[in-house]
Amino acid sequence: MLRRRRLLEHVTPHASPREMALATLVKLQGIGLTQIETVLDRGEKEWLAELKARDLEALPFEIRADLPDWVIERLRRGMDDESLLALARGLQQSAPLDLRVNALKAPRQAVLDRLEYDRIAAEPTRHSPVGVRLKEKPALNKHPMFLDGAVEVQDEGSQILGMLVEPRRGEMVVDFCAGAGGKTLQMGAAMNSSGRLYAFDVSDKRLANLAPRLKRSGLSNVFPQRIANENDAKVKRLRGKIDRVLVDAPCTGLGTLRRNPDLKARQDAEALKELNAKQRSILAAAAALVKPGGRLVYGTCSLLAEENEDIVTEFLSAHPDFKLVPVAGILKRQGIRLEGSGDYLRLFPHIHDTDGFFAAVLERTKAGTQMNADKGTQMNAEGLPEQETED
Repeated sequence: MLRRRRLLEHVTPHASPREMALATLVKLQGIGLTQIETVLDRGEKEWLAELKARDLEALPFEIRADLPDWVIERLRRGMDDESLLALARGLQQSAPLDLRVNALKAPRQAVLDRLEYDRIAAEPTRHSPVGVRLKEKPALNKHPMFLDGAVEVQDEGSQILGMLVEPRRGEMVVDFCAGAGGKTLQMGAAMNSSGRLYAFDVSDKRLANLAPRLKRSGLSNVFPQRIANENDAKVKRLRGKIDRVLVDAPCTGLGTLRRNPDLKARQDAEALKELNAKQRSILAAAAALVKPGGRLVYGTCSLLAEENEDIVTEFLSAHPDFKLVPVAGILKRQGIRLEGSGDYLRLFPHIHDTDGFFAAVLERTKAGTQMNADKGTQMNAEGLPEQETED
């Protein structure tokens, strides 16, 4: 009902919650009237029969797309109505359940073999070389492979975004907006549990959710750190010292509507303006951590240019010491070929069967005004560099 709320409110104006539920069952899920007639009164039977016969394709475009007007207005800036409607219908579908294989614990084929043994239907993900897609949605929280950290729940699109960082063994890496740590754990495994990987977030709750996942993963190179904001002292101490930084920026989350259809009602144009300010500030602060020759990956789970290309273009204009690195070459090195990939990563549910994601890869070409990394920097007990004598 939440996925098609705008449509339902249009065809059933002033409907009660019961009527909305009945309309969802009969019109959207294809339940026959004979299957539920024992709980219907005469008026409901007549109304539902009329609704079932109604042609939804004759409805206005905005109703069929079932997106807010402010979202449709912005998406129309970059695509025609046919493409927009295909995207909208992709967002109306239920998302699959994807797993990421922890290569430190098991190879992908071994995971697939175990799932087959347990009669859990699964197949390799279409693009990610470390992903597994389940055909249904069984409870996995007590499965031995989950408990051992051999697999983690992570959308295939999120896995691909994390691969753009390409962290190497022994490097210093920062996940600037780590959240519950899906990409943090992915990068830690790619580093073979070597080097140092800092997981920054402003939320104690999200970092607390990372703790059991980190324990299961077997990684020893991850250092979760709560920060007050993007200008926290823990961040400033790492300026100019980091090889690779991932910014999975806070955003409207419109690319995840398959999983979170309520976002259509909870986000609005005013919230977008506030998010844009945060995105600019976080990206600038994260860029200060990158040492010359280092990489900065900016990503969102949004579909809007205002949160994606516009933020990156503005950043590059203000930071001439950074250049854009086309993602197509990076993905090709990892055996991934995506339709539509060029300078940016753009993932869409109706094309790639993933959540909607955007990412840009940026490389620092010179030191600029930031302090160069001191190779002899000493680390304290928290895994952070000791306080510099000069900022």
